[in-house]
Amino acid sequence: MSEPKAPKIEFPCDYAIKVIGDSAPDFTEFVIGVVEQHAPGISESDVSVKDSSQGRFCSIRMTIVATGEPQLKALFEELKASGRIHMVL
Repeated sequence: MSEPKAPKIEFPCDYAIKVIGDSAPDFTEFVIGVVEQHAPGISESDVSVKDSSQGRFCSIRMTIVATGEPQLKALFEELKASGRIHMVL
């Protein structure tokens, strides 16, 4: 039996990502800055920010226009390499 294949994503498309990291005054600007390098044109209406109940963590949800797997891979790698990000979903 062969493994079931993941559904293929058709590019370009709207792609939702969620970034979680330690809360800091510049965290949102930092994340948006990195994302803008890979997927320019994010508007404020595409971004939602939520702090954890005790204020230690911050989660940022945004929708980008994904152009392909290489773009997404580079974006995720740069966010993780920053050392400020705990998770990218």
